[in-house]
Amino acid sequence: MTIRLERDVEQGEINGLEDLEKPLILEEKIVVISDNDETDQDQEKTAGSIGMVLLCTFVAVCGSFEFGSCVGYSAPTQSAIREDLNLSIAEYSMFGSILTIGAMFGAITSGRIADFVGRKGAMRMSACFCITGWLAVFFSRGPLLLDVGRILTGYGTGVFSYVIPIFIAEIAPKNLRGGLTTLNQLLIVTGSSTAFLIGSVITWRGLALTGLVPCIFLLVGLCFVPESPRWLAKVGLEKEFQVALQKLRGKDADVTREAAEIQVYLETLQALPKAKLFDLFESKYIRSVIIGVALMVFQQFGGINGIGFYASETFASAGLSSAKIGTIAYACIQVPITLLGSILMDKSGRRSLIMISATGTFLGSSLAGASFFLKGHGLLLEWVPILTVSGVLIYVSAYSIGMGAVPWVIMSEIFPINIKGIAGSLVVLVNWLGAWTVSFTFNFLMDWSSSGTFFVYSGFSVLTVLYVAKFVPETKGKTLEEIQKIINS
Repeated sequence: MTIRLERDVEQGEINGLEDLEKPLILEEKIVVISDNDETDQDQEKTAGSIGMVLLCTFVAVCGSFEFGSCVGYSAPTQSAIREDLNLSIAEYSMFGSILTIGAMFGAITSGRIADFVGRKGAMRMSACFCITGWLAVFFSRGPLLLDVGRILTGYGTGVFSYVIPIFIAEIAPKNLRGGLTTLNQLLIVTGSSTAFLIGSVITWRGLALTGLVPCIFLLVGLCFVPESPRWLAKVGLEKEFQVALQKLRGKDADVTREAAEIQVYLETLQALPKAKLFDLFESKYIRSVIIGVALMVFQQFGGINGIGFYASETFASAGLSSAKIGTIAYACIQVPITLLGSILMDKSGRRSLIMISATGTFLGSSLAGASFFLKGHGLLLEWVPILTVSGVLIYVSAYSIGMGAVPWVIMSEIFPINIKGIAGSLVVLVNWLGAWTVSFTFNFLMDWSSSGTFFVYSGFSVLTVLYVAKFVPETKGKTLEEIQKIINS
Protein backbone atom coordinates (compact mmCIF):
# COMPACT_ATOMS: atom_id res chain seq x y z
CA MET A 1 0.00 0.00 0.00
CA THR A 2 1.35 3.19 -1.04
CA ILE A 3 1.11 6.37 0.95
CA ARG A 4 2.10 9.56 -0.71
CA LEU A 5 4.65 12.01 0.52
CA GLU A 6 3.42 15.15 -1.17
CA ARG A 7 6.19 17.18 -2.72
CA ASP A 8 4.66 20.46 -1.62
CA VAL A 9 4.90 19.35 1.98
CA GLU A 10 8.37 17.88 1.72
CA GLN A 11 9.80 21.11 0.44
CA GLY A 12 8.04 23.09 3.12
CA GLU A 13 6.15 24.98 0.48
CA ILE A 14 2.81 25.03 2.23
CA ASN A 15 1.39 26.16 5.51
CA GLY A 16 -0.98 23.21 5.57
CA LEU A 17 -4.28 24.99 5.07
CA GLU A 18 -5.69 23.21 2.07
CA ASP A 19 -9.18 22.38 0.93
CA LEU A 20 -9.98 20.12 3.82
CA GLU A 21 -13.08 18.73 2.21
CA LYS A 22 -10.88 16.93 -0.31
CA PRO A 23 -8.67 14.17 1.08
CA LEU A 24 -4.97 13.80 0.44
CA ILE A 25 -4.48 17.12 -1.29
CA LEU A 26 -2.02 19.85 -0.47
CA GLU A 27 -2.12 23.42 -1.74
CA GLU A 28 0.52 25.93 -2.66
CA LYS A 29 1.96 28.36 -0.16
CA ILE A 30 0.75 31.94 -0.04
CA VAL A 31 3.71 34.08 0.90
CA VAL A 32 3.58 37.21 2.99
CA ILE A 33 6.17 39.54 1.50
CA SER A 34 8.22 41.72 3.79
CA ASP A 35 10.53 44.58 2.90
CA ASN A 36 12.79 43.76 5.82
CA ASP A 37 15.10 40.75 5.49
CA GLU A 38 15.23 40.52 9.25
CA THR A 39 11.77 38.98 9.26
CA ASP A 40 13.24 35.81 7.75
CA GLN A 41 15.71 35.68 10.60
CA ASP A 42 12.91 36.21 13.08
CA GLN A 43 11.01 33.33 11.55
CA GLU A 44 14.00 31.03 11.96
CA LYS A 45 14.11 31.92 15.66
CA THR A 46 10.59 30.60 16.11
CA ALA A 47 11.98 27.13 15.49
CA GLY A 48 14.27 27.48 18.48
CA SER A 49 12.20 25.21 20.67
CA ILE A 50 11.47 22.00 18.80
CA GLY A 51 10.79 19.67 21.71
CA MET A 52 7.01 19.94 21.43
CA VAL A 53 7.14 19.65 17.62
CA LEU A 54 9.16 16.44 17.91
CA LEU A 55 6.76 15.07 20.51
CA CYS A 56 3.77 15.87 18.28
CA THR A 57 5.47 14.16 15.33
CA PHE A 58 6.35 11.09 17.38
CA VAL A 59 2.76 10.78 18.57
CA ALA A 60 1.33 11.25 15.07
CA VAL A 61 3.58 8.68 13.39
CA CYS A 62 2.31 6.05 15.81
CA GLY A 63 -0.67 6.17 13.47
CA SER A 64 1.67 5.69 10.49
CA PHE A 65 3.14 2.64 12.20
CA GLU A 66 -0.40 1.37 12.76
CA PHE A 67 -1.10 1.86 9.05
CA GLY A 68 1.88 -0.31 8.20
CA SER A 69 0.83 -2.94 10.73
CA CYS A 70 -2.56 -3.26 9.06
CA VAL A 71 -1.03 -3.54 5.60
CA GLY A 72 1.57 -6.11 6.67
CA TYR A 73 -0.79 -8.32 8.67
CA SER A 74 -2.11 -10.59 5.93
CA ALA A 75 1.25 -11.72 4.49
CA PRO A 76 2.64 -13.83 7.37
CA THR A 77 -0.77 -15.10 8.55
CA GLN A 78 -2.40 -16.50 5.41
CA SER A 79 -1.75 -20.22 5.89
CA ALA A 80 -2.49 -20.14 9.64
CA ILE A 81 -5.80 -18.26 9.31
CA ARG A 82 -6.99 -20.45 6.44
CA GLU A 83 -6.17 -23.58 8.40
CA ASP A 84 -7.64 -22.47 11.74
CA LEU A 85 -10.87 -21.02 10.32
CA ASN A 86 -11.13 -23.36 7.33
CA LEU A 87 -11.29 -20.51 4.82
CA SER A 88 -11.35 -20.97 1.08
CA ILE A 89 -9.08 -19.00 -1.23
CA ALA A 90 -11.99 -16.71 -2.10
CA GLU A 91 -12.76 -16.06 1.58
CA TYR A 92 -9.16 -15.25 2.43
CA SER A 93 -8.77 -13.10 -0.66
CA MET A 94 -11.76 -11.11 0.49
CA PHE A 95 -10.23 -10.76 3.95
CA GLY A 96 -6.89 -9.61 2.58
CA SER A 97 -8.29 -7.17 0.05
CA ILE A 98 -11.20 -5.70 2.00
CA LEU A 99 -8.71 -3.54 3.92
CA THR A 100 -8.40 -1.39 0.79
CA ILE A 101 -12.19 -0.98 0.55
CA GLY A 102 -12.31 0.34 4.10
CA ALA A 103 -9.30 2.54 3.43
CA MET A 104 -10.95 3.96 0.32
CA PHE A 105 -14.00 5.07 2.30
CA GLY A 106 -11.72 6.38 5.04
CA ALA A 107 -9.74 8.45 2.55
CA ILE A 108 -12.89 9.83 0.90
CA THR A 109 -14.36 11.00 4.22
CA SER A 110 -11.10 11.98 5.93
CA GLY A 111 -11.13 15.60 4.80
CA ARG A 112 -14.56 16.32 6.25
CA ILE A 113 -13.77 14.45 9.46
CA ALA A 114 -10.49 16.31 10.01
CA ASP A 115 -12.29 19.58 9.28
CA PHE A 116 -15.17 18.87 11.64
CA VAL A 117 -13.45 17.36 14.71
CA GLY A 118 -9.89 18.58 14.17
CA ARG A 119 -6.67 16.74 13.45
CA LYS A 120 -6.43 15.24 16.93
CA GLY A 121 -10.07 14.24 16.88
CA ALA A 122 -9.64 12.49 13.54
CA MET A 123 -6.61 10.57 14.81
CA ARG A 124 -8.49 9.52 17.96
CA MET A 125 -11.41 8.32 15.89
CA SER A 126 -9.10 6.38 13.57
CA ALA A 127 -7.37 4.72 16.50
CA CYS A 128 -10.73 3.63 17.92
CA PHE A 129 -11.72 2.12 14.56
CA CYS A 130 -8.43 0.22 14.41
CA ILE A 131 -8.73 -1.04 18.00
CA THR A 132 -12.27 -2.27 17.35
CA GLY A 133 -11.14 -3.92 14.13
CA TRP A 134 -8.18 -5.72 15.73
CA LEU A 135 -10.37 -7.03 18.54
CA ALA A 136 -12.88 -8.31 15.98
CA VAL A 137 -10.06 -10.14 14.18
CA PHE A 138 -8.77 -11.58 17.44
CA PHE A 139 -12.16 -12.94 18.54
CA SER A 140 -13.28 -14.09 15.09
CA ARG A 141 -14.37 -17.70 14.61
CA GLY A 142 -15.37 -17.37 10.99
CA PRO A 143 -15.04 -15.16 7.92
CA LEU A 144 -17.77 -12.66 8.82
CA LEU A 145 -16.21 -11.17 11.96
CA LEU A 146 -12.78 -11.48 10.36
CA ASP A 147 -13.91 -9.31 7.44
CA VAL A 148 -15.68 -6.82 9.70
CA GLY A 149 -12.48 -6.37 11.68
CA ARG A 150 -10.41 -5.97 8.54
CA ILE A 151 -12.66 -3.33 7.00
CA LEU A 152 -12.73 -1.37 10.29
CA THR A 153 -8.93 -1.28 10.43
CA GLY A 154 -8.97 -0.30 6.76
CA TYR A 155 -11.25 2.63 7.44
CA GLY A 156 -9.01 3.79 10.27
CA THR A 157 -5.90 3.62 8.11
CA GLY A 158 -7.66 5.50 5.32
CA VAL A 159 -8.24 8.43 7.65
CA PHE A 160 -4.70 8.12 9.03
CA SER A 161 -3.33 8.35 5.49
CA TYR A 162 -4.70 11.86 5.18
CA VAL A 163 -4.61 13.40 8.62
CA ILE A 164 -1.10 12.40 9.76
CA PRO A 165 0.96 14.09 7.02
CA ILE A 166 -1.36 17.10 7.21
CA PHE A 167 -0.98 17.38 10.99
CA ILE A 168 2.82 17.13 10.79
CA ALA A 169 2.98 19.71 7.99
CA GLU A 170 0.80 22.10 9.97
CA ILE A 171 2.68 21.93 13.28
CA ALA A 172 6.27 21.87 11.99
CA PRO A 173 8.33 25.01 11.34
CA LYS A 174 9.44 25.45 7.74
CA ASN A 175 13.06 24.44 8.32
CA LEU A 176 12.01 21.09 9.81
CA ARG A 177 8.88 20.31 7.82
CA GLY A 178 10.51 18.33 5.01
CA GLY A 179 12.45 16.00 7.29
CA LEU A 180 9.56 15.42 9.67
CA THR A 181 7.00 14.64 6.97
CA THR A 182 9.27 11.93 5.53
CA LEU A 183 8.87 10.09 8.83
CA ASN A 184 5.27 9.30 7.84
CA GLN A 185 6.30 7.07 4.94
CA LEU A 186 9.24 5.61 6.87
CA LEU A 187 7.02 4.55 9.79
CA ILE A 188 4.46 3.01 7.43
CA VAL A 189 7.17 0.81 5.93
CA THR A 190 8.60 0.09 9.39
CA GLY A 191 5.17 -0.96 10.68
CA SER A 192 4.66 -3.27 7.73
CA SER A 193 8.10 -4.82 8.13
CA THR A 194 7.56 -5.27 11.86
CA ALA A 195 4.29 -7.10 11.22
CA PHE A 196 6.11 -9.37 8.78
CA LEU A 197 8.81 -10.15 11.35
CA ILE A 198 6.58 -10.60 14.42
CA GLY A 199 4.05 -12.60 12.41
CA SER A 200 6.80 -15.10 11.63
CA VAL A 201 7.16 -16.07 15.29
CA ILE A 202 3.73 -15.61 16.93
CA THR A 203 0.18 -16.72 16.15
CA TRP A 204 -2.16 -14.71 13.95
CA ARG A 205 -4.33 -13.86 16.95
CA GLY A 206 -1.30 -12.66 18.86
CA LEU A 207 -0.25 -10.53 15.90
CA ALA A 208 -3.71 -8.93 15.89
CA LEU A 209 -3.19 -7.87 19.51
CA THR A 210 0.14 -6.23 18.67
CA GLY A 211 -1.85 -3.91 16.38
CA LEU A 212 -3.38 -2.38 19.51
CA VAL A 213 -0.03 -1.12 20.80
CA PRO A 214 0.54 1.85 18.43
CA CYS A 215 -3.11 2.86 18.85
CA ILE A 216 -2.72 2.98 22.63
CA PHE A 217 0.48 5.04 22.33
CA LEU A 218 -1.34 7.40 19.98
CA LEU A 219 -4.38 7.87 22.22
CA VAL A 220 -2.24 8.51 25.30
CA GLY A 221 0.16 10.79 23.45
CA LEU A 222 -2.60 12.96 22.03
CA CYS A 223 -3.47 14.02 25.58
CA PHE A 224 -0.13 15.82 25.84
CA VAL A 225 0.16 17.63 22.50
CA PRO A 226 -1.66 20.69 21.14
CA GLU A 227 -4.13 20.75 18.27
CA SER A 228 -2.98 22.05 14.90
CA PRO A 229 -2.92 25.85 15.20
CA ARG A 230 -3.87 26.18 11.55
CA TRP A 231 -7.04 24.17 12.06
CA LEU A 232 -7.85 26.24 15.15
CA ALA A 233 -7.46 29.41 13.06
CA LYS A 234 -9.67 27.96 10.33
CA VAL A 235 -12.55 27.29 12.71
CA GLY A 236 -12.21 30.71 14.35
CA LEU A 237 -10.74 29.70 17.71
CA GLU A 238 -8.38 32.67 17.86
CA LYS A 239 -7.29 32.34 21.48
CA GLU A 240 -6.65 28.62 21.23
CA PHE A 241 -4.81 29.24 17.95
CA GLN A 242 -2.37 31.64 19.59
CA VAL A 243 -1.82 29.35 22.59
CA ALA A 244 -1.17 26.28 20.42
CA LEU A 245 1.26 28.13 18.13
CA GLN A 246 3.14 29.56 21.10
CA LYS A 247 3.37 26.13 22.71
CA LEU A 248 4.81 24.64 19.53
CA ARG A 249 7.38 27.38 18.97
CA GLY A 250 8.43 27.93 22.58
CA LYS A 251 7.26 30.37 25.24
CA ASP A 252 9.90 32.99 24.35
CA ALA A 253 9.44 32.78 20.56
CA ASP A 254 7.89 35.64 18.59
CA VAL A 255 5.06 34.06 16.60
CA THR A 256 3.54 37.31 15.31
CA ARG A 257 4.72 36.97 11.71
CA GLU A 258 3.86 33.28 11.42
CA ALA A 259 0.39 33.92 12.86
CA ALA A 260 -0.14 36.69 10.29
CA GLU A 261 0.96 34.41 7.46
CA ILE A 262 -1.51 31.77 8.53
CA GLN A 263 -4.38 34.24 8.67
CA VAL A 264 -3.58 35.69 5.22
CA TYR A 265 -3.22 32.22 3.73
CA LEU A 266 -6.54 31.13 5.19
CA GLU A 267 -8.36 34.16 3.81
CA THR A 268 -6.83 33.62 0.35
CA LEU A 269 -7.83 29.95 0.22
CA GLN A 270 -11.37 30.70 1.26
CA ALA A 271 -11.65 33.17 -1.63
CA LEU A 272 -10.67 30.58 -4.26
CA PRO A 273 -13.51 29.15 -6.38
CA LYS A 274 -14.37 25.48 -5.90
CA ALA A 275 -13.64 23.24 -8.89
CA LYS A 276 -16.21 20.67 -10.07
CA LEU A 277 -15.68 17.18 -11.44
CA PHE A 278 -16.58 18.08 -15.02
CA ASP A 279 -13.98 20.85 -14.96
CA LEU A 280 -11.32 18.13 -15.13
CA PHE A 281 -12.34 17.29 -18.70
CA GLU A 282 -11.51 20.74 -20.02
CA SER A 283 -8.68 20.75 -22.56
CA LYS A 284 -6.34 22.68 -20.29
CA TYR A 285 -6.65 20.07 -17.50
CA ILE A 286 -7.34 16.75 -19.18
CA ARG A 287 -3.71 15.86 -19.91
CA SER A 288 -2.70 16.42 -16.30
CA VAL A 289 -5.61 14.25 -15.15
CA ILE A 290 -4.72 11.46 -17.59
CA ILE A 291 -1.11 11.47 -16.42
CA GLY A 292 -2.12 11.32 -12.75
CA VAL A 293 -4.64 8.52 -13.27
CA ALA A 294 -2.31 6.53 -15.53
CA LEU A 295 0.53 6.63 -13.03
CA MET A 296 -1.74 5.25 -10.31
CA VAL A 297 -3.01 2.49 -12.61
CA PHE A 298 0.55 1.45 -13.47
CA GLN A 299 1.61 1.68 -9.83
CA GLN A 300 -1.13 -0.66 -8.62
CA PHE A 301 -1.43 -3.07 -11.54
CA GLY A 302 2.28 -3.72 -11.35
CA GLY A 303 1.17 -6.08 -8.56
CA ILE A 304 2.56 -4.56 -5.37
CA ASN A 305 -0.48 -5.27 -3.18
CA GLY A 306 -0.85 -8.84 -4.37
CA ILE A 307 2.83 -9.61 -3.87
CA GLY A 308 3.02 -7.76 -0.57
CA PHE A 309 -0.23 -9.03 0.96
CA TYR A 310 0.49 -12.68 0.21
CA ALA A 311 4.30 -12.88 0.18
CA SER A 312 4.54 -15.76 2.66
CA GLU A 313 2.18 -17.99 0.69
CA THR A 314 4.00 -17.12 -2.54
CA PHE A 315 7.29 -18.31 -1.07
CA ALA A 316 5.62 -21.48 0.22
CA SER A 317 4.07 -22.28 -3.16
CA ALA A 318 7.50 -21.94 -4.75
CA GLY A 319 8.74 -24.76 -2.53
CA LEU A 320 10.79 -22.71 -0.07
CA SER A 321 11.45 -24.98 2.92
CA SER A 322 10.71 -22.14 5.33
CA ALA A 323 8.50 -19.40 3.97
CA LYS A 324 9.35 -17.38 7.08
CA ILE A 325 12.90 -16.85 5.82
CA GLY A 326 11.64 -15.18 2.66
CA THR A 327 9.12 -13.12 4.61
CA ILE A 328 11.80 -11.89 7.02
CA ALA A 329 14.07 -10.95 4.12
CA TYR A 330 11.16 -9.09 2.50
CA ALA A 331 10.59 -7.18 5.73
CA CYS A 332 14.23 -6.27 6.30
CA ILE A 333 14.84 -4.88 2.83
CA GLN A 334 11.99 -2.36 2.71
CA VAL A 335 13.18 0.18 5.27
CA PRO A 336 16.73 0.87 4.00
CA ILE A 337 15.60 0.95 0.36
CA THR A 338 12.82 3.41 1.21
CA LEU A 339 15.41 5.62 2.90
CA LEU A 340 17.59 5.45 -0.19
CA GLY A 341 14.64 6.38 -2.39
CA SER A 342 13.89 9.46 -0.29
CA ILE A 343 17.50 10.59 -0.72
CA LEU A 344 17.47 10.03 -4.48
CA MET A 345 14.18 11.90 -4.83
CA ASP A 346 15.93 15.28 -4.75
CA LYS A 347 19.09 14.16 -6.55
CA SER A 348 17.65 12.49 -9.63
CA GLY A 349 14.82 13.44 -11.94
CA ARG A 350 11.31 12.11 -11.39
CA ARG A 351 11.14 10.43 -14.79
CA SER A 352 14.50 8.68 -14.53
CA LEU A 353 13.81 7.41 -11.02
CA ILE A 354 10.40 6.00 -11.88
CA MET A 355 11.69 4.38 -15.08
CA ILE A 356 14.61 2.79 -13.23
CA SER A 357 12.19 1.58 -10.56
CA ALA A 358 9.77 0.13 -13.12
CA THR A 359 12.64 -1.59 -14.89
CA GLY A 360 13.58 -3.19 -11.59
CA THR A 361 10.03 -4.38 -10.94
CA PHE A 362 9.99 -5.84 -14.45
CA LEU A 363 13.18 -7.80 -13.76
CA GLY A 364 11.94 -8.96 -10.36
CA SER A 365 8.51 -10.11 -11.50
CA SER A 366 9.99 -11.72 -14.63
CA LEU A 367 12.46 -13.66 -12.52
CA ALA A 368 9.69 -14.83 -10.16
CA GLY A 369 7.53 -15.76 -13.16
CA ALA A 370 10.41 -17.71 -14.72
CA SER A 371 10.91 -19.65 -11.48
CA PHE A 372 7.28 -20.78 -11.43
CA PHE A 373 7.52 -21.63 -15.13
CA LEU A 374 10.47 -23.90 -14.38
CA LYS A 375 8.57 -25.50 -11.51
CA GLY A 376 5.55 -26.15 -13.72
CA HIS A 377 7.74 -27.98 -16.24
CA GLY A 378 9.80 -29.85 -13.65
CA LEU A 379 13.05 -28.07 -14.60
CA LEU A 380 15.83 -26.99 -12.22
CA LEU A 381 13.57 -27.57 -9.23
CA GLU A 382 16.36 -26.94 -6.75
CA TRP A 383 16.73 -23.41 -8.13
CA VAL A 384 13.03 -22.50 -8.07
CA PRO A 385 12.81 -21.29 -4.42
CA ILE A 386 16.00 -19.24 -4.78
CA LEU A 387 14.81 -17.62 -8.00
CA THR A 388 11.39 -16.85 -6.49
CA VAL A 389 12.79 -15.21 -3.38
CA SER A 390 15.35 -13.30 -5.45
CA GLY A 391 12.68 -12.10 -7.86
CA VAL A 392 10.34 -10.91 -5.11
CA LEU A 393 13.15 -9.15 -3.24
CA ILE A 394 14.35 -7.44 -6.42
CA TYR A 395 10.75 -6.42 -7.10
CA VAL A 396 10.10 -4.91 -3.66
CA SER A 397 13.49 -3.17 -3.65
CA ALA A 398 12.85 -1.58 -7.02
CA TYR A 399 9.30 -0.61 -6.05
CA SER A 400 10.41 0.97 -2.77
CA ILE A 401 13.02 3.13 -4.45
CA GLY A 402 10.67 4.84 -6.88
CA MET A 403 7.31 3.40 -7.89
CA GLY A 404 5.97 3.69 -4.36
CA ALA A 405 6.44 7.43 -3.82
CA VAL A 406 7.26 9.09 -7.15
CA PRO A 407 3.74 8.84 -8.69
CA TRP A 408 2.37 10.70 -5.65
CA VAL A 409 5.07 13.34 -5.93
CA ILE A 410 4.33 13.89 -9.62
CA MET A 411 0.61 13.99 -8.88
CA SER A 412 1.15 16.79 -6.36
CA GLU A 413 3.08 18.81 -8.94
CA ILE A 414 1.08 18.49 -12.18
CA PHE A 415 -2.32 19.80 -11.03
CA PRO A 416 -3.01 23.55 -10.96
CA ILE A 417 -4.00 24.84 -7.54
CA ASN A 418 -7.65 25.41 -8.47
CA ILE A 419 -8.27 21.73 -9.35
CA LYS A 420 -5.90 20.04 -6.91
CA GLY A 421 -8.71 19.07 -4.57
CA ILE A 422 -11.08 17.38 -7.01
CA ALA A 423 -8.35 15.98 -9.27
CA GLY A 424 -6.44 14.55 -6.35
CA SER A 425 -9.58 12.92 -5.01
CA LEU A 426 -10.15 11.23 -8.38
CA VAL A 427 -6.57 9.98 -8.50
CA VAL A 428 -6.77 8.63 -4.95
CA LEU A 429 -10.01 6.82 -5.73
CA VAL A 430 -8.36 5.16 -8.75
CA ASN A 431 -5.41 4.17 -6.58
CA TRP A 432 -7.54 2.48 -3.90
CA LEU A 433 -9.71 0.72 -6.49
CA GLY A 434 -6.58 -0.60 -8.16
CA ALA A 435 -5.22 -1.74 -4.81
CA TRP A 436 -8.41 -3.68 -4.09
CA THR A 437 -8.53 -5.24 -7.55
CA VAL A 438 -4.95 -6.51 -7.39
CA SER A 439 -5.12 -7.76 -3.80
CA PHE A 440 -8.44 -9.54 -4.40
CA THR A 441 -7.49 -11.23 -7.66
CA PHE A 442 -3.94 -12.28 -6.74
CA ASN A 443 -4.79 -15.69 -5.28
CA PHE A 444 -7.16 -16.48 -8.13
CA LEU A 445 -4.48 -15.56 -10.66
CA MET A 446 -1.94 -17.71 -8.84
CA ASP A 447 -4.37 -20.66 -9.06
CA TRP A 448 -4.79 -19.97 -12.76
CA SER A 449 -1.06 -19.67 -13.48
CA SER A 450 1.65 -18.70 -11.02
CA SER A 451 4.10 -17.85 -13.77
CA GLY A 452 1.44 -16.06 -15.80
CA THR A 453 0.55 -13.87 -12.81
CA PHE A 454 4.06 -12.49 -12.51
CA PHE A 455 4.45 -12.14 -16.27
CA VAL A 456 1.26 -10.02 -16.33
CA TYR A 457 2.78 -7.78 -13.64
CA SER A 458 6.04 -7.55 -15.58
CA GLY A 459 4.03 -6.47 -18.64
CA PHE A 460 2.57 -3.55 -16.71
CA SER A 461 6.09 -2.59 -15.64
CA VAL A 462 7.15 -2.43 -19.28
CA LEU A 463 4.11 -0.28 -20.10
CA THR A 464 5.07 2.01 -17.22
CA VAL A 465 8.53 2.64 -18.65
CA LEU A 466 7.15 3.32 -22.12
CA TYR A 467 4.36 5.59 -20.89
CA VAL A 468 6.61 7.65 -18.62
CA ALA A 469 9.23 8.02 -21.35
CA LYS A 470 6.62 9.24 -23.83
CA PHE A 471 4.07 11.26 -21.87
CA VAL A 472 5.25 12.20 -18.37
CA PRO A 473 7.21 15.48 -18.10
CA GLU A 474 10.16 16.03 -15.80
CA THR A 475 8.88 18.16 -12.91
CA LYS A 476 11.98 18.47 -10.76
CA GLY A 477 13.02 22.08 -10.25
CA LYS A 478 10.17 23.52 -12.31
CA THR A 479 7.46 25.90 -11.27
CA LEU A 480 3.79 25.01 -11.58
CA GLU A 481 3.46 27.31 -14.57
CA GLU A 482 6.44 25.72 -16.33
CA ILE A 483 5.03 22.24 -15.73
CA GLN A 484 1.64 23.24 -17.15
CA LYS A 485 3.29 24.75 -20.22
CA ILE A 486 5.18 21.50 -20.85
CA ILE A 487 2.09 19.30 -20.38
CA ASN A 488 -0.11 21.38 -22.66
CA SER A 489 2.48 22.02 -25.36
